Amino acid sequence: MKTWFITGASRGFGARIAQLALERGDNVVATARSMGAIKEALGERPNLLAATLDVTSEQHARDAARQAVEHFGSIDVLLNNAGFGLIGAVEEATAEEVERLYQTNVFGLLTVTRAVLPKMRAQGSGRILNISSIGGYRAGAGFGVYCSTKFAVEGLSEALHAELAPLGIHVTVIEPGYFRTDFLDSSSLSVSGNRIPDYDGTAGAVRDHASAMNHNQPGDPEKFARQVVAFADVAGPPVRMPFGSDTVAAIEAKHMSDGEIIRRWRQTSVSTDF
Repeated sequence: MKTWFITGASRGFGARIAQLALERGDNVVATARSMGAIKEALGERPNLLAATLDVTSEQHARDAARQAVEHFGSIDVLLNNAGFGLIGAVEEATAEEVERLYQTNVFGLLTVTRAVLPKMRAQGSGRILNISSIGGYRAGAGFGVYCSTKFAVEGLSEALHAELAPLGIHVTVIEPGYFRTDFLDSSSLSVSGNRIPDYDGTAGAVRDHASAMNHNQPGDPEKFARQVVAFADVAGPPVRMPFGSDTVAAIEAKHMSDGEIIRRWRQTSVSTDF
């Protein structure tokens, strides 16, 4: 039996993963900004602790982690799932939009992780699963600011993986592609209110494409949720785990593109050594 601590557990991937963990008999600390939303999504069960958590609040994070340990005795799996998207060209994004995105996607993840890590270090074990995106591996027009937050999650996860492995704590960054969830709805994806006509052929086209793709994405969220729950039991988990054929194709394409850059520019690249 494991104890999960899940952020953004009131809907989407977070809610479904919480349900599956509960159904298999694990304990779940389900957190979200609204306690009522958690209870509506997951009901009331003896192995469920609902906790109000604004991931941008250090006090909220410390209180929720303390409640989890007091109630269940440990935190075995931290699933950093809370986050949202922003669509629009980099220049179109306002300072307020950028700050709000980073507060949740990056600083919120850091805040919750720092609150939970003392518990995991004390018990000498644990797993941290950080939800990133294919956008954390390669960026594209229209999602630049969002992708930059996920690039940050990838870098933090790689460093945490190296720092925590000797302490018995495994860290994996999860990279889903497009799954048929509400991510492209207004509840999860903000659209920059500033639109510059010069970007109509790039970021503007992505705005239109995202609307057309909504609820037509190739990935099955149920299969994804089941794989993540099963992945929590895998021995020797990798530092990153892609999910979705579109993610695999995008990673392979980036490897080829980067390989071509090295082949073409190798002499220039290595010419700067002493």
